[in-house]
Amino acid sequence: MKKLVCIGLMLLSATGIAQEGEQQAVQKTIEAFFDGFHQQDAAAIEETIASGVILQTIAKDSLGNNVVRTEDFSKFIKGIVSIPKTMKFKETIKSYSIQVDGPMANAWTAYEFHVNDTFSHCGVNSFQLVKQEGTWKIIYLIDTRRKKGCEK
Repeated sequence: MKKLVCIGLMLLSATGIAQEGEQQAVQKTIEAFFDGFHQQDAAAIEETIASGVILQTIAKDSLGNNVVRTEDFSKFIKGIVSIPKTMKFKETIKSYSIQVDGPMANAWTAYEFHVNDTFSHCGVNSFQLVKQEGTWKIIYLIDTRRKKGCEK
């Protein structure tokens, strides 16, 4: 009986270690996405995303209602690359919550965004990723954006 318990604990431990390794790999993909974002490097960003990636934002309309806006990925890339080099922008990830199930992962990341060292907004990113050919790729990204209720 002791042997069965020991074997069971070892298997659980190995599963936990594997899960942790996959979570770290997912986080590295997100970090690579933001490295490319901050460097305005379209090729680096594209390395982190899957074909057909979907980008959305939850925002308020003029009446204060929540609306979902979908952005074309090619327009997103063009917008990032066209930001003047004199403008400084930085999205700082404040926390990660990552879940993995086989080839699928979800990452919930709280963030703050600054433009020219001035606070712009905060919110949460929700990334959906798929593991393709041994590499994690972003297939869906939706975020929230607000000016109030942000961590200090």
